[in-house]
Amino acid sequence: MGSVMSLSCSKRKATSQDVEYSSESRKRRKICSENDEEECCRLIPSLPDELSIQILARLPRICYSSVRLVSRRWRSAVSTSEVYSLRKELGRTEEWLYVLTKGQEDKLLWYALDPVSTKWQRLPPMPVVVYEEEARRSLSGFWNMISPSFNFGEIVRSFLGRKDSSEQMPFCGCAIGAVDGCLYVIGGLSRSKTVSCVWRFDPILNSWSEVSSMLASRAYSKTGVLNKKLYVVGGVDRRRGGLSPLQSAEVYDPSTDAWSEVPSMPFSKAQVLPNAFLADLLKPIATGMTCYNGRLCVPQSLYSWPFFVDVGGEVYDPETNLWVEMPSGMGEGWPARQAGTKLSVVVDGELYAFDPSSSMENGKIKVYDQKEDTWKVVIGEVPVYDLTDSESPYLLAGFHGKLHFITRDPNHNVTVLRADVPNIPVSSSSASSSSVSGSRSLSEKTNAPNKSDTVTWKLIATKDFGAAELVSCQVIDI
Repeated sequence: MGSVMSLSCSKRKATSQDVEYSSESRKRRKICSENDEEECCRLIPSLPDELSIQILARLPRICYSSVRLVSRRWRSAVSTSEVYSLRKELGRTEEWLYVLTKGQEDKLLWYALDPVSTKWQRLPPMPVVVYEEEARRSLSGFWNMISPSFNFGEIVRSFLGRKDSSEQMPFCGCAIGAVDGCLYVIGGLSRSKTVSCVWRFDPILNSWSEVSSMLASRAYSKTGVLNKKLYVVGGVDRRRGGLSPLQSAEVYDPSTDAWSEVPSMPFSKAQVLPNAFLADLLKPIATGMTCYNGRLCVPQSLYSWPFFVDVGGEVYDPETNLWVEMPSGMGEGWPARQAGTKLSVVVDGELYAFDPSSSMENGKIKVYDQKEDTWKVVIGEVPVYDLTDSESPYLLAGFHGKLHFITRDPNHNVTVLRADVPNIPVSSSSASSSSVSGSRSLSEKTNAPNKSDTVTWKLIATKDFGAAELVSCQVIDI
């Protein structure tokens, strides 16, 4: 009997110990579970998120496409402004070149180039939006005007009422700009109607979104950036009888997502034509825009097919909020084929423009001498190849403090060339000769003369875009 009682007590004692042990075990498991959950929620296990963000901010931007694939947490981390603000504080921002191309069926595609790694990335496609269908008969020349280097003759034919029947795609005739680390696609033609819509690409989010529309509908306008604001001037609007040039201008503030009016361009040279016939025949139009010395420089022309009259241009000063006539030397010397901001660029405060001369296989780089009010040749030979089927076989860009030239090589690959220009005073009247390095196919273009002022074109990157044509380019530093 005692043995039975002893066994019973023993069982009760064991059960009590088991309960205590089980309780402690559950507590330990709960603590471990909480620690594991905390570890799982961290970007990098065993490291505070603050330190992980510091690590991510120091990675090259080209790595972020792979970072986004690691996990949702990592994708979220590099899709917020925190990392990019830290990159700016650390002085690790990077300038990338964004190139717009026109492919088959006039489809517009964006590509981004990291000049350091020389790697290209394709941007998400722009949204396909048709805002409103108008008349079935649309104006002629639209397809030829898909890029900022549109054919002015076709525009004037539209002015004179010659029409055609061709369906138009959204973003035909759009203007391109870049401000506050984002790309902007502005206005254009949807079917046969000019639109005021504006789309923004945010490299941080890697996505497109629609922002506030312009105050006026316009296509083929010109853009420029001053004081972190995006200015849009000129362009054309559809009215009775065809397209009509616009004198109006407006400015967009990305911090408030709002547009405001800017005084219209006077087109003063168009007001002094000798008779009413010419005044009615010749249409004034803004043919480009460049931001130079804190002002907007807008070259202008008068067109009436097949006539072309260069009338200089006008300059807008945001401090006085007034337009004044462009200096005569600046306006008269602007390259004759200047048809958009892509043919001129400001690098380290100097205004450069490309002059294709009379040959499609060669050209010159000019720089504007403000003191003497004249354009001077600083690069006597630019490696351009004959692409008769292309409307825009070359682009200009400035990044890393250097002048860059975007064109195609003999194999029809798009190439980005950097001009290593020696320190030549703007006042110097002599032009520098040039040679090309970094590519066998390109080096066959010219033989470098043995001169100290030789300009070397260095091949930065190349890519096969197929039959796609160059349209425009922008540089973003984030």
